[in-house]
Amino acid sequence: MKPRAVNTKIRPEHLERQAFIYVRQSTLLQVRENTASTARQYDLRHRAQELGWSPDQIQVLDQDQGRSGSSAVGRDGFQALVAAVGLGAAGAVFCLEASRLARACSDWYRLLELCALSHTLVIDEEGVYDPDQYNDRLLLGFKGTMSEAELHWLRQRLQGGKLEKAEHGELRFRLPAGFVYDPTGRVVLDPDEQVQQVVRLVFAQFEQGGSALGVVQYFHRHQLLFPTRGWGGNREGELRWSPLTHGRLLAVLHNPTYAGAYVYGRTHTRTACRPEEAPRVKGRTRRLVQEDWTVLLHDAHPGYLTWDQFLRHQERLADNCTHAAADHRGAIRTGAALLQGLVLCGRCGRRMSVRYNETGTVPTYECNQLHKALGAPACQSVRGDTVDAAVAELLLAAMQPAQLEVSLATLDQLETQAQQVEQQGQLRLERARYEAELARRRFCAVEPENRLVARSLERDWNEKLAAIERLEQEQARRPRATAQLASPEERQRILALAQDLPAIWKAATTTQTARKQLIRFLIKDVTLRKTDETIQVGVRWQTEAVTPLELPRLRRVWEQCRTTPEVIARIRELAETHTDRQLADCLNEEGWRSGRGGAFTASKVQWVRYANGLPTFCPEAPKLDAAGGPPRGDGRCSARSAAAALNVDVSTIADWCKSGRLDGIQAVPHGPWWIRLTPEAVAELRKPSRQRWSRTPQD
Repeated sequence: MKPRAVNTKIRPEHLERQAFIYVRQSTLLQVRENTASTARQYDLRHRAQELGWSPDQIQVLDQDQGRSGSSAVGRDGFQALVAAVGLGAAGAVFCLEASRLARACSDWYRLLELCALSHTLVIDEEGVYDPDQYNDRLLLGFKGTMSEAELHWLRQRLQGGKLEKAEHGELRFRLPAGFVYDPTGRVVLDPDEQVQQVVRLVFAQFEQGGSALGVVQYFHRHQLLFPTRGWGGNREGELRWSPLTHGRLLAVLHNPTYAGAYVYGRTHTRTACRPEEAPRVKGRTRRLVQEDWTVLLHDAHPGYLTWDQFLRHQERLADNCTHAAADHRGAIRTGAALLQGLVLCGRCGRRMSVRYNETGTVPTYECNQLHKALGAPACQSVRGDTVDAAVAELLLAAMQPAQLEVSLATLDQLETQAQQVEQQGQLRLERARYEAELARRRFCAVEPENRLVARSLERDWNEKLAAIERLEQEQARRPRATAQLASPEERQRILALAQDLPAIWKAATTTQTARKQLIRFLIKDVTLRKTDETIQVGVRWQTEAVTPLELPRLRRVWEQCRTTPEVIARIRELAETHTDRQLADCLNEEGWRSGRGGAFTASKVQWVRYANGLPTFCPEAPKLDAAGGPPRGDGRCSARSAAAALNVDVSTIADWCKSGRLDGIQAVPHGPWWIRLTPEAVAELRKPSRQRWSRTPQD
């Protein structure tokens, strides 16, 4: 390098402090291949020595090799440089060009501000700059702005090139499982037959069950694995098998590549400031809706399903979400509520939730969204078992013409599923045998003297053979698909049974999930509105046709235990001439029952009279007044009244009733007597005057 004259801007105070040389390359590829640029940056040591710094005062900061200058996050060397400048320990900062220090104006101007405050120079190949001087600071500001603009232009050119290739479907990116690039660069189905079969099985199971979690459970139940092909590096094209997870399955179901479409721009990344996290500036990626996709090319390559099927899957996945209950029905669950997720409130239009009793067998549909959100009263709640039964009857009646077709389709679907599961097991076994044969050939190809390699290959061969044995045992334990298939005679019996769809619907072997799935195929939603006497039901079919129903409203518990108006009217009618005990006997003989369903007793009749304000004209006990009280409604009077009328004592009346001389009745032993006094009995038994016994005092 040509020697330069000592610049007048460099003062002794600068030479007394350290000189920092900042070395950076944006990517590891540049570090590995652009060695000349790296060497030029390290040669700045000689430049610093020429300007007057001693070798022990020169410090090289090269921790940021392979780091982009677009942000200070993760650049330890730049952070150390800023700290040294801020502490006044730096006399000069050396860099090859301004872009090496920072490509973001915020980082660049912050560094310049610190350099101006601490009187630190900035030196590159073109000159020496003092940020404390206005002209130099203005020039450095322009250089930082141009550095950031250069990065923007580079990014724009690269993005424009990617977009140009994407618009023609030529931009290559990692393909999902089930696709590979052929030698000409076209997207084709994975040539591995097992990979194709397991991907098709995923979509078939989701088409049938309509739940992503249900597909994951199906794979776990049958011990099926899902493939992954390596991308880049030394594992390029390597096929790995692992259990299917819920997140992986959702990525497959949401990927339009499986529908034969080429898509670019499905996601958008925006930077966000996170002061509480490290690093503080992070990129947040969100998925865009289909209308905002940058490029969408239909039928760009072979697929596993049609575009219409893909859209139907997206609608079903969105419908399974429960974060917006008013718009989505939610996935099918195993609860007893047959209309779970389908019920709408007939008053406010919101979707109603399900609540179960303590045993979990009786559902109740309730509209409580306002209560949960705002604390307002619940809109309405309806007991669900009667509504479920009515809608199920309506559904079975509508399905009568299509029972045979549904039965045939179900049989074919079951047979297809059984064959797919068995085929997956056979393909796994075939792959394991191939890998074992490959391991055997590797072991046989090694020289016998090379025991170090031979032992490793022998161990690998034994592991492959053990895997074959394990898969064969699993295959033997698994029921054969051919054994599960129905014979022609069994198919005829099944089809004959299928004609009685209500019997299959009510069978114990039919799961509640299967019933709900069938309902959702035909019914879009059910609207409920509860009135004082009835429940108004509106069933909207998938064809948008609406069938109205009106069900009698179930009485409340206190209403069910309440005495009927007919019984109350009968008690009012008989109370004039009958006692409570006689009323109870009469009601029981006539077949009436109490509110709880039991027989009437005197105490129950008395309570009904008290609750309804019904007086009795035939009391069981007389009123205790001087005259003995008025006669009852049936004409009988009390013993005290009879004694006064016959001029005898009450005990005499009791004796005459017991002997039969008087017509008297007694409700309970030792209870009061009620006597019927006829004119004949009065003429025969009445004394001219009442005889009273007096006690003579003793002398």
